[in-house]
Amino acid sequence: MQTLKVSLVQGATRWHDAPANRDYYGALVRSVAGQSDLIVLPETFLSGFSNDTRASAETMDGEGVAWLRALAGEVDAVICGSLAIREGDTVYNRLLWARPDGSYAQYDKRHLFRMAGEHTRYGGGNERLIVELKGWRILPQVCYDLRFPVWLRNRRLESAAGGMDYDLALFVANWPAPRRQPWRTLLRARAIENLSYVIGLNRVGVDGNDLPYAGDSAVLDPVGEPLVELGSQEQVVTVTIDPAPLLAHRERFPAWMDADEFSLRME
Repeated sequence: MQTLKVSLVQGATRWHDAPANRDYYGALVRSVAGQSDLIVLPETFLSGFSNDTRASAETMDGEGVAWLRALAGEVDAVICGSLAIREGDTVYNRLLWARPDGSYAQYDKRHLFRMAGEHTRYGGGNERLIVELKGWRILPQVCYDLRFPVWLRNRRLESAAGGMDYDLALFVANWPAPRRQPWRTLLRARAIENLSYVIGLNRVGVDGNDLPYAGDSAVLDPVGEPLVELGSQEQVVTVTIDPAPLLAHRERFPAWMDADEFSLRME
């Protein structure tokens, strides 16, 4: 595992305006070109968190995915964030992990936010994605997934360099300001209980449903202490994550040895 430079792009997504969001986020991403290994964008960064799936969804062959893959190559960094993607009659809240070489991985949001009707308009995923970057094993997730510790449980994996299923959990979000305290608390809990670094990237501004967003994006170490915490305004911040404290903490405090064994049934 090498040190990992991560840029948090905490932006104010434009409502239902993909061309404007490509221009807006493209400029923010280019501002850290050459400075980062991984650039993180918010959930549904081309549309905002919309239940109008007909207006907001694209296909995997559409302009949004092509733009993201090209931008990753241009800035020579992995870029991740989620988009509303249509496949047949189903729309997914899909996180894309776009690599500089043009390849990508994808994760469909597992837990759909029923309080806003997301479960009636989107299809849910049923497979976790773990990607590797500079020796790090990374678990990318989307917003409401943060509330479900069983789904996120880190397990001992002898074949992994760091000894665990993953080393860094990453959450992209549109998490409204009225619930900012749970956001901040749950990010810390997930880091502590999983002996892992955690990144949470939220948006700012007000969306088309008049919901305000407070940002509060952060990078947390394995004991829940922040390496960086952002405020409630547009910000682009780059932080370097060192694997040494993580590995030392796991060696010094091996709580994984007392973790419960269980299997997860997917429905």
